[in-house]
Amino acid sequence: MMAEVMMIPRKMKMEENDRLKEIKRNTTREKEIIQALKKEDGLTWEEDGVVYMEGRIYVPNNKKIKEEILKENHNLMDMGYPGQYQMLEVIKRTYWWPGLKNNMKKYVQGCFKCQQNKIQHQKKAGELHSLDILGGPWQEISIDIIGPLPKSNGMDAIVVIVD
Repeated sequence: MMAEVMMIPRKMKMEENDRLKEIKRNTTREKEIIQALKKEDGLTWEEDGVVYMEGRIYVPNNKKIKEEILKENHNLMDMGYPGQYQMLEVIKRTYWWPGLKNNMKKYVQGCFKCQQNKIQHQKKAGELHSLDILGGPWQEISIDIIGPLPKSNGMDAIVVIVD
């Protein structure tokens, strides 16, 4: 018995037909995919040279195809520049490959516009306050000891004294 899951793509573009042809041409499969196909559990199947995993198109280990998919799904007219989680959800509707989440995360982290518009969740730094001016030298001192360091002339630390 073979279960079939139908996925309805958001938009069918001419590039997707070209992409499917490219996926069909690339016949290399990871061990994980070969094992899943051998199980014949209905979750993974091959049809017309394209492997489907749980209704999603398996993308072979081809950097060019993966980059095209990431690029196409990152600059969406109806969503703007989605973050990592939104982009992952959009891609997972149609495609799957081992390491998808990591590839997508690196792609978003490398996007200049995303990093430029990223919301900072850190508390803003407080105001700087100037130090009081003391009456003369040695009224207040600070000492910093830095070490241990690699030995040089028998010494392995630095002492900094500021008055």
